Amino acid sequence: MTKKIAFLTAPEGIERVELTDPWDSVTDAGHSATLLSTESGTVQTYDHLDKAETRPVDGLVKDASVDDYDALVLPGGVANPDALRGDADAVAFLKAFVESGKPVAAICHAPWTLIEAGVVQGRVLASWPSLQTDIRNAGGVWKDEEVVVDANLITSRNPDDLPAFTKALLDSLR
Repeated sequence: MTKKIAFLTAPEGIERVELTDPWDSVTDAGHSATLLSTESGTVQTYDHLDKAETRPVDGLVKDASVDDYDALVLPGGVANPDALRGDADAVAFLKAFVESGKPVAAICHAPWTLIEAGVVQGRVLASWPSLQTDIRNAGGVWKDEEVVVDANLITSRNPDDLPAFTKALLDSLR
């Protein structure tokens, strides 16, 4: 059965490969992918600090409903999740998605948005190492592992973990 996967990003600061690799894996598996953002138009991806490609936005997070999607992916990059955690609509959508029990996959710095949504208390997560104190301060348990699956949360540390991250995401859709 085809599933509909939402990818949520800010307008810029997205680590390109953390958006494109899971996106390609989802669509190659026969599912549909939708790019949600806080602003219409396009989003700017980066290869670390260098501008990469732009991608068209399919919809605004403020207009999105959790009921319309089977899973949510949060790509990293430093600026992307930092901007998302400052957007009330993005935080509310993420919180509702986690509470729905549907899969939520967050890589690298993306758990910052999970922290802002108040959904890491008692949960086990992986992330970019610099977030470990933030995760612990929010009541979560940080693990230095390529992928951590805790109920409906799927988290990974960095782009090197993308094969394990995308496998766990695809497994969650079965």
